Amino acid sequence: MKHKHILYLAAGLLAIYSCNPKNQSVNLGISPEAGTNYKQGDKVSIKVAYPADMKTDSVVYLLDSARLASRKDSSAFELTTDSITLGPKIITAKIYAAGQVQEVSTNINVLAARAPEAYGFEVEKTFPHDTSSYIEGLVYHNGFLYESDGGRVAEGTGQSSLRKVDLTTGKVLQKTDVDPKVFAEGIALVDDKIVQLTYTEKIGYVYDANTFKLLQTFTNNVGIEGWGMCYDGKQLYMDDSSNRIWFLDKNNYHAIGSIDVYDDQGPVNKLNELEYINGKIYANVYETNDIVVIDPKTGAVLQRVDLSTLYPEDARANSPGAEVMNGIAWDAAGKRLFVTGKKWPKLYQIKLVKK
Repeated sequence: MKHKHILYLAAGLLAIYSCNPKNQSVNLGISPEAGTNYKQGDKVSIKVAYPADMKTDSVVYLLDSARLASRKDSSAFELTTDSITLGPKIITAKIYAAGQVQEVSTNINVLAARAPEAYGFEVEKTFPHDTSSYIEGLVYHNGFLYESDGGRVAEGTGQSSLRKVDLTTGKVLQKTDVDPKVFAEGIALVDDKIVQLTYTEKIGYVYDANTFKLLQTFTNNVGIEGWGMCYDGKQLYMDDSSNRIWFLDKNNYHAIGSIDVYDDQGPVNKLNELEYINGKIYANVYETNDIVVIDPKTGAVLQRVDLSTLYPEDARANSPGAEVMNGIAWDAAGKRLFVTGKKWPKLYQIKLVKK
């Protein structure tokens, strides 16, 4: 009986609490409609709706978790999108009334302001390339190429390695093999070290750039998988198979930020090998013949380069094992751009040409 009295008391208190109008939630609405697309630079009118008899103290608007503005009533707030990063954004209104706060949320997608400029190419020079290299990362430094060659022994795709390559001859001058169970991915040169990602193993390797001695390994829990990597002199950039590019601290390899990559139509997924060139990120798009040029501040695709005629897919049939385009390297001193692909017999020096 004692337990029944406690239950009756609890039920009574709950009924009293529920009947108190101060504690009841009310129907709230917010515009714009969830999932609405906007181009970067558009203005978004945000407006909350609540019952006319609801006396509010204030309405606070947030974009993701950042405070935008406050209003005393349900009057609209105008969000300018010209300086925010692209991608999905959550808009929340917090309504303060009678000592309580209630929330209502919606979401929008911010796309690039305009379509990417279309570019083609001209071949300036060709170089031989080792057809055994299933290239996952490519860097040019002091007259040499550095390659990350991916594979797993158990899958019959060979053993991953890090290589130093003679540009002119394509000859492998220096090589260190990776754990045969590990599939190596993108690389970046950071001062006198080479940082190498792995595909699904969630580890990274750091080598002495001169000797290829393994200096350390690190846990890499950033993103979905490890794909491409590049370096801008201050921080590392890494992609993960999606349209997201992560910013990594160059010393501890922890994530310190990210951007989502969009053109004017939507997300650009499967970003692969990366190169940082003159303030922009160049990225292969996996399973395509495209390179996209990305604004690292916003994620907007500024240019799209069509390389479909560089090494056409029908010609690849004559080179057993030749697969998709992957590999971008930049000679900053000589202003030379190099591209190649997985097990391609050639590496190309190209010039981009606006269509």
